[in-house]
Amino acid sequence: MTEAVAADPILETDFIKEMTRQMRALDTYGTYQGWSVEKILDPYVLTKERKAEIPLVGDPDDETISRVKAFYNAIAVLIEKECKLLAVPLVHLTHEGFGRALITVGKLVAVDKTLRDVHRFGFASLSKMKDEGDKILGVALERIGQHPGVAGL
Repeated sequence: MTEAVAADPILETDFIKEMTRQMRALDTYGTYQGWSVEKILDPYVLTKERKAEIPLVGDPDDETISRVKAFYNAIAVLIEKECKLLAVPLVHLTHEGFGRALITVGKLVAVDKTLRDVHRFGFASLSKMKDEGDKILGVALERIGQHPGVAGL
């Protein structure tokens, strides 16, 4: 790993650290042992070239579905850290890759995201992934702040 990559400040953010934890949790055989953060999170990065290789219509495989779940699990953990309330993620997908991601806090639906074309789930860069995660987290925390009574149930 070069010093420039090691010094990348995005790798020290809470979101990227949590994403790495979530991906390591999926690694039941220890395959990621000794891998760098960039290598572990590389499947989330879909450059234009990578995206062009994926067909427009297709069914998501189990690895892709696991990555989608890990993304929303990471957001749920960050919600819990911020507001000290249990956040429960739920990702429901059809075999064709359409569905919904929900994160509930108490009786409040803090995140409700429609998912389409999950077989092409990814981001242009780790920075874009972090930005999307932070945006979803911000909306969720705002909803919790607006409805603390419901979130506390």
